[in-house]
Amino acid sequence: MYGEMNANTPLSSILLLLFILLSTLCQSSALRSEPNQTVALFVNASEAKEISKTMFGIFFEEINHAGAGGLWAELVSNRGFEAGGSTTPSNIDPWSIIGDESSLIVSTERSSCFDRNQIALRMEVLCSHDGPKTCPAGGVGIFNPGFWGMNIELGKTYKLVLYVRASQSINVSASLIGSVGLKTLATANIIASDVSNWTKMEVLMQAKGTDPSSRLQLTTTRKGVIWFDQVSLMPVDTYKGHGFRNDLFKMLKELSPGFIRFPGGCFVEGDWLRNAFRWKETIGPWEERPGHFGDVWKYWTDEGLGHFEFLQLAEDLGALPIWVFNNGISHHDHVDPSALLPFVQEILDGIEFARGSSQSKWGSVRASMGHPEPFDLRYVAVGNEDCDREGYLGSYLKFYDAITHAYPDIKIISNCDGSSELLKHPAHYYDYHIYNNANTVFRSATKFDRAPRGGPKAFVSEYAVNGDDAGKGSLVAALAEAGFLIGLERNCDVVEMASYAPLFVNENNRDWNPDAIVFDSSKVYGTPSYWMQHFFKESNGATLLNSTLQTGVESFLIASAVTWKNTEDNDKYLRIKVVNSGRNSVTLQISIDGLELNSIRSQGSIKTELTSSDYKDENSFEHPNKIVPVKSPLEDVAEEMDIVLSPRSLTSIDLPISSNNIKIIGSDSVMRSSH
Repeated sequence: MYGEMNANTPLSSILLLLFILLSTLCQSSALRSEPNQTVALFVNASEAKEISKTMFGIFFEEINHAGAGGLWAELVSNRGFEAGGSTTPSNIDPWSIIGDESSLIVSTERSSCFDRNQIALRMEVLCSHDGPKTCPAGGVGIFNPGFWGMNIELGKTYKLVLYVRASQSINVSASLIGSVGLKTLATANIIASDVSNWTKMEVLMQAKGTDPSSRLQLTTTRKGVIWFDQVSLMPVDTYKGHGFRNDLFKMLKELSPGFIRFPGGCFVEGDWLRNAFRWKETIGPWEERPGHFGDVWKYWTDEGLGHFEFLQLAEDLGALPIWVFNNGISHHDHVDPSALLPFVQEILDGIEFARGSSQSKWGSVRASMGHPEPFDLRYVAVGNEDCDREGYLGSYLKFYDAITHAYPDIKIISNCDGSSELLKHPAHYYDYHIYNNANTVFRSATKFDRAPRGGPKAFVSEYAVNGDDAGKGSLVAALAEAGFLIGLERNCDVVEMASYAPLFVNENNRDWNPDAIVFDSSKVYGTPSYWMQHFFKESNGATLLNSTLQTGVESFLIASAVTWKNTEDNDKYLRIKVVNSGRNSVTLQISIDGLELNSIRSQGSIKTELTSSDYKDENSFEHPNKIVPVKSPLEDVAEEMDIVLSPRSLTSIDLPISSNNIKIIGSDSVMRSSH
């Protein structure tokens, strides 16, 4: 059909083809010229409800190398040579050897000076700088490529810490080498005449070049045996010196999260209890932390990012910490409730570590780590997705009773879903998770319309669109999630917290798609789902107004209206958010009632839009800003006005207002309005 026509082609066939082409053009023209649908939105500001100050937050899980090789700025992977476990020989991957068997023998043994991580690396050098067996140029030794490359930047300073032991004097060259293995970006010589006992060495290295795929090398040309352990390389300029990678921390800070849930997720449970997260093994000096194999996501963590650092992260973000702890249950085994007392005591100790005075047993440990004042821990979650697992309710009640007795102000989160009927056990919140395709997530905006009032409130701690339509983070996924969040806003009397999952993914270790923030050793970008969350950050502590869309458009439109105060200029704003999931533009006729006359000001009115030409579009390292919020000024704003909504878009309209006559409905009242 698409081949070239020749002179023998029948005239009737040519006419038929022309007719088909003309018909197609006419149909396409008709689609393009189809008038926009006009939809009315009524906003009543005379009555409203308060939204929780913690309504929208973030959930951090050690998945996709989010912390190890991500937010935690440690550049050395497997710094203690422990990744193979406590047996010897241990797996030293990704460390590699510089030299051959004739010049170097590398092995591991249980000879470290640290009781909880006893593996050390033994390096026997068979060559020397002179004599019958001469070392190759540059020496022999070991190198570490970090987490798919170390990002070394010109002019920046890096702190190298390592522990070393030898029976003779040492002269070790520590170097930061570029990706091709030729250019030296920084170097320092570690020289010592007596290191017969384990000795801590620290050097600062300033980079003379930039390479995001660099590696750390430890080499020597001196014959003898050297032991290494706990080799760490950190950039000096982490956030406030707290160890967080600056660019990734900034991405979190700009979300203004009301809370941070940590450290998981399935990471908390473990496939088996022996590999569950144990907070006591993650505190104290980093060198003494044993680390563990996260058997759900299949990689080793050195535990630089531990219980203390998570609490510090929450404080640095200005977010309330929500600690998810292991309740004696993993994916494949569990502790009988009758034998649970040690687990319960461990959690009570963990709360004391966070909240106890600096004179208490565990509060003093926190103080010794540099934080004498207590952290503001108000919420704990008993397990993760464990409600249907054997023994959960029996275990839950033991934790609940012990925690409420010792800390009656702490709010406790149950894994059991209370969105359809009231829980049959005590709890302050119930945990609700949703992962599904875009259509299902969008339709779930009404999920909590009929949720029981008067019982525990909902904590939607994991929500996301996944599957084929989500890709690695598509526009349609973000729009569906935005619609779902608008539904949560409209039910803020029964929903108090919500967070997207997963938060981070290292591009080199995608165990889960999609994710909010994508990074590698040197770069980072937000997916549309990340930028979607920016539309909701001012909703924390805002006032929800009654808003009603004309009936019959629920399948593709959803809207909400809030008032919020800008802390930078102290102005009050009315924000209207609308998701148009349809394929055509919509003219939104907005009618605002209940404000004082002429209280809306044109100056400072802003329209912000998140959209793209194709609903499956994604951001990438090559095009990190393909789908980001775009702001434009609004003119001629009033209580009655029209706004054009682009196809497949999330739009917010921010209007400065001076009205103060909004009436707040009590939390036991329910606002009923059409979506």
